[in-house]
Amino acid sequence: MLELLVALLALALAYFALLDGWYLVRVPCAVLRARLLQPRVRDLLAEQSYAGRVLPSDLDLLLHMNNARYLREADVARAAHLARCGVLEALRALGARAVLAASCARYRRSLRLFEPFEVRTRLLGWDDRAFYVEARFISLRDGFVCALLRSRQHVLGTSPERVVQHLCKRRVEPPELPADLQHWIAYNEASSQLLRAESGLHDVLKDQ
Repeated sequence: MLELLVALLALALAYFALLDGWYLVRVPCAVLRARLLQPRVRDLLAEQSYAGRVLPSDLDLLLHMNNARYLREADVARAAHLARCGVLEALRALGARAVLAASCARYRRSLRLFEPFEVRTRLLGWDDRAFYVEARFISLRDGFVCALLRSRQHVLGTSPERVVQHLCKRRVEPPELPADLQHWIAYNEASSQLLRAESGLHDVLKDQ
């Protein structure tokens, strides 16, 4: 019995030492909860909320939530969001997947230890290659938007249009993207062109 407990402890230590353990647990749990315990969201553009609280493991040396943790929490909330609105299921049915191709973040006010917050996620729209997702970190103490994240989810194996068509059973025109998001997309494209030029890859396919 003692040997079994020691082996289990060693396995647990190796799991958390060698892998990003909590992340690998939280994302599947968030997706399962969204699919099994929460109602399906039919409106692709509807905002969804994911609750959180700043834990000691989220803090940096300044004793507020580390900037990298916002990206982590947004990732978990985004997975739950895409599960509830059916995008993950549609991607799997089409033999496709979505990967994070770009992101940007604005940090407006710190989240402090044990402060409750919500990650409010919404799909802003899509183009011929990617979905664009926004995540707002809202302090539940006063409703202040502490951080704003935007991400570009590049679709591999199909197109966003086909994913939406699979969900809605008809062709749907994408909504007009916000002006600031269009500027960000243009910046990413200009950056890609510059990097390809620096690498001498003028004639290769665009960045994925």
